[in-house]
Amino acid sequence: MQKVAIASDHAGYQFKESLKEALDGRYEWLDLGTHGPDSVDYPDYGHAMGEAIKNGDADKGILICGSGIGISIAANRHPEVRAALCTNDTMARLSRQHNDANVLALGARIIGFEVALDCVDAFMSTDFEGGRHARRVEKI
Repeated sequence: MQKVAIASDHAGYQFKESLKEALDGRYEWLDLGTHGPDSVDYPDYGHAMGEAIKNGDADKGILICGSGIGISIAANRHPEVRAALCTNDTMARLSRQHNDANVLALGARIIGFEVALDCVDAFMSTDFEGGRHARRVEKI
């Protein structure tokens, strides 16, 4: 079973918990927090994801905040992370195929839950194409 790190701030907390429940049994979750709805700072969880990817605790991750923007910016400060903010399954698929993204960022206040599930499915099931894209990813 694939181990996936997952983290959110308070705005994404319920979304995170719902994703884990809906996808129970498909992945082994490494929950980096937050562990409740109280207000927290999203950069802390983006950085926690960066450390988890760097340390090899998980190969892929999912980040959730209100918009998905701030938490993905924080995670992308880590050279080992290629976080992609996706709002549909096409973006999620292409982020893997063309950019070898290893972290999916979602905005709990931006997309519906069913769309988020579609994004996770596309992201987790798509391989990196390599080829001409590998050269481009190396430049990142």
